[in-house]
Parts: sequence; structure tokens; C-alpha cells
Amino acid sequence: MEDVAATDRLYYENAYLRAFDARVIAVSEDGWSALDRSAFYPTSGGQPFDTGMLNAARVVDVEVENGVVWHRTDAALRVGEEVHGAIDWPRRWDHMQQHAGDHMLAGAAWQLFGGVTIGLHLGRENSTIDMDLPGGRTHLTAEEIETLETLVNRRVQQDDPIRCWFPDPEELAALPLRKRPTVDSHVRIVAMGDYEMVPCGGTHPCSTGQIGPIKILSCAPARGKMRLCFVAGMRSVRYFQETAACAERVAAALSSTVAEAPDAFLREGEAHLSMQKETARRLTQAALEVLHLRKAGDVYAAHLPFADRDMLLSAARELTKDPRAVVLLSCPGKSGRALLFAKGAEAEGDMAALLRQCGGKGGGKPDLAQGSAADGEALEQAVKRL
Repeated sequence: MEDVAATDRLYYENAYLRAFDARVIAVSEDGWSALDRSAFYPTSGGQPFDTGMLNAARVVDVEVENGVVWHRTDAALRVGEEVHGAIDWPRRWDHMQQHAGDHMLAGAAWQLFGGVTIGLHLGRENSTIDMDLPGGRTHLTAEEIETLETLVNRRVQQDDPIRCWFPDPEELAALPLRKRPTVDSHVRIVAMGDYEMVPCGGTHPCSTGQIGPIKILSCAPARGKMRLCFVAGMRSVRYFQETAACAERVAAALSSTVAEAPDAFLREGEAHLSMQKETARRLTQAALEVLHLRKAGDVYAAHLPFADRDMLLSAARELTKDPRAVVLLSCPGKSGRALLFAKGAEAEGDMAALLRQCGGKGGGKPDLAQGSAADGEALEQAVKRL
């Protein structure tokens, strides 16, 4: 982009400014426009760009280069044109809450656990902070997460002031910063209460109370570091609403209160598992009865339409307790039929070889092979070979 005078960035002075007037001072060949002054925040420091309007043109992207804020619009602007800018305030306010929530979490994690923030990403649904913890840790315990979340929300409720300013070099050198600035000049500092102070060029509310509740959604390893996923402000309110509604529906389905729902769910799960085991036992018994009726010599062969692979394996294990037994079974599979060939310790033959010879796909050991076939031809061929 071309070399033009630096933009007067109005969001530095007033993050709550929603509308402003300015003049177009440059237009690039690919349609980006620079203004003499702008309240549009460009993508920077993990915070996404603002959207909104410049006259009738919609702002769809904002970037900064060498102090110049460039705006991509869906309609062309002209050099010298006077424009009225209007920020998409709900989007900006959401970003302000998330960005300030990042400061609260990062500062508290540094104080509690020595976590050093190495990256921030504000997403559409949630935001993430990547941290480097002492000793190479890549996660926090449930108790540590609760301690961290409680501390930051207590500080939110204190409604402490949030101050943003450009200190002179002498003042900057004396400030107790959580991390040092990455630039040598024009350093902007953000301070929250008496517990967070860090270089930052983003937009923030004027007090911690306006951040709203902060909720940690997850804590997991990411590229050898720890990643905290969180929501703040109205995002956390929506999360609590959705979670509460889900809990109420689950409780209603279990005929319990919300508080009793976890225990009720566990009991339902245990009862369901017990029923599944009993059903499998009865079906396996039915399969064994069918196989005994169809037994030819020492060979048990059948297609069991009501069975699955686990049931075939259970039946085969029971039948091959007879050392002379040979078991050739199939059941419905994902594509055609599932096959299981097995034999007792004294029976002759190689079940894996037999499976392949009959056109089945799969493999195993001489005494047990599993696979699949398109239809019942493989099972029929195996029976004929024996």
C-alpha cells in the first residue's frame, strides 16, 4: 500500500466512539481506502477488525500499515471524499469484552501459576489463550481452573477501573508490567485495577464490571503449550442460558431435579448397560442353540441375522471349548456380511487361509480369523471345503 500520512486513530482516545466524520486521503489500486482519522479498529494483537459503514459503502476489512489504517469497502471511495463512519457497535463491544476477558485470565494465570501468554485469538464463538507454564505443563487441574475462574470473576464484580494511556519513556521504564513491550516507541499500556498492567493496543471497556462474567470452557494441550478456551460478556450469558436449558431438559427426561440429574443419568446408564449385557447373553444363548441344531459332525456353520461381531466372537469362544470344533459364522455387516472362522485346539486347518480362499477380506491367526464378504457365498464355500 502507498506511503501516506498516519491515521489519527480515534479508538485510542475513545473506545466507545461509534460514529465519526473523516476525509479519504488515499485509495490503493486494489480498492483499500485510507482516512485522515478513523474509529475502525484494524486486525491486531489477536483482536479482529471492526466492520460498519463509510457513507453507503460497507467496511468488510480493516488493516494497519506503518501507522495508516486502511479500509476495504464493498463500494469504491474517492480521494478527497468526505465520509461519515459508523461502527458495527455490537461486534466492537463483543470484541472489547472478549479482549478484556483475555487480560483478566492471562494476568490471573500469571499470578497464580506463572503462566506466560504467547498468543490470543478472538473467534466468532469463543476465544483462546495459549500459555507457556513452568515445568512444561500443558494443562491445569479442575481445581486450578475453578480457582482461576473464581478469581477473575471476583475482580469483574469489583468493577475496577480500566485505564489505557501512552506513558513517556521514563514512566514506562518504572511500570510493573506483566510482560515487556514488543515495540520501542509509541507504547500503549492497559491497566486493570492494581493486578493487571500490560502493553496493548486493543479496545477495552472502561471498567472490569463491563466485561461481564467470564467462563473457561476448556483447558488442553496445544502445540506443546496450554490453551485456555473461554467466553466473556454476553457470550458467557448465552452459554449459561444454553447450558441451563440443556440441564433442565435432561432433568425432565430423567424425572429428576437439575441437581439430581447427574446421579439419575448414571443410574440410567448402569441400568441400560445391564440390560444390554443381559440381551447379549440371551441372544448368544439363542445363537448357540441354533448352531447346535445345525451342527454337522464337528462343524458349526450358520448365518445369524440377529447377531453382531461381538456375539459371533462370544459364540465361537464357547463352541471352541470343544477342541475338535470348527466354527464358521456370519452376520450382517456394514457392507454385506461379517465373517468369523474359528477352530478348537485339536481341529485341523488354517482359518485365516480358509477365509482368503473363500473370497473373504480380512485375516487373523490359524485358530481365529475375522473379515467380511459381499454376500453369503464365502460362508457357503467354506462349509463345502470342510
